[in-house]
Amino acid sequence: MQPPLEPLAFTPILRRLVWGGRRLGTVLGKPLGDGDDYAESWEVADYHDAVSVIRLGPLAGTTLRDLVHSRPAELFGRGREAAQFPLLVKLLDAREPLSVQVHPDDELGRELADDRGKTEAWVVLAADPGARMYAGLKAGVAREELERAIRSGEVEPLLHAFEPKPGDCVLVEAGTVHAIGAGVLLAEVQQTSDATFRVFDWNRVDAEGKPRDLHVEQALRCIDFARGPVGPVAPSALVLEDGDVREPLVRCRYFELERWTIESPAEMGRDDRFTILMVLEGEVRAPSPRGDLTFRKGETVLLPAAVGPTMIVPVGRAVVLACQQP
Repeated sequence: MQPPLEPLAFTPILRRLVWGGRRLGTVLGKPLGDGDDYAESWEVADYHDAVSVIRLGPLAGTTLRDLVHSRPAELFGRGREAAQFPLLVKLLDAREPLSVQVHPDDELGRELADDRGKTEAWVVLAADPGARMYAGLKAGVAREELERAIRSGEVEPLLHAFEPKPGDCVLVEAGTVHAIGAGVLLAEVQQTSDATFRVFDWNRVDAEGKPRDLHVEQALRCIDFARGPVGPVAPSALVLEDGDVREPLVRCRYFELERWTIESPAEMGRDDRFTILMVLEGEVRAPSPRGDLTFRKGETVLLPAAVGPTMIVPVGRAVVLACQQP
């Protein structure tokens, strides 16, 4: 007989890339080795060979993909199923700026990358003074103007930029030109996809003096030139009776995000869909059949639908990011 599903914690999948740093370890407690290029921690993932593995409890060693195929009703909710877990949740540390890029929508993702489209949302955890984020083109920028800028290596003046602050949330829909600047630590929720087309890479070259490949033709097909500048969302905070705060951040066709600031127990999760919780500040406890489970800043937990509404208990004050499918 299979053990019942409980709140699930996974082993982080750490990715080392040239633009990464050390803050996934120093700030968020990830188990880093030597080196200063730890760029991403994939917290919940089911993408090609990057698949999350349960690290605690009677299901330790089971993969998320195993649950998707063998226990879909318990994971997703009755009447819901999927060939692949639909969301990828990660943490990013940008010691250097990422390339200027764009993601396709679902239709162009299939055509150009044999992949899904990629809409994503960022929640800023920390940002150095003067750091920059780029989302969208400035108003009125047309395709021809961007093409000229790409050829001349002067793309930045056409990008909408702002200085990020901890707590900022930005919805980056497919078709939005964007880049994460140096000095930013953030959480990201996205469609399960890696369809990315580089527009510009800050004129960088590698040790041999060669620039990274760009994907200009594909990118130009994907960019929504009518979208214009994109900035942080302006959430309307809901103050609950006990003084806790619930902030709806994003609602799109792929996921919903809200942020809870709690000092007393709060019920999270549903019995008709999964919920992903990421602890942004502090520490929380969640009940399970084998006793309370503790999750600290930088840790992520998946509440399967079969777990149902779950009382999340903060240890002092805690901030939790909650993600669900619509």
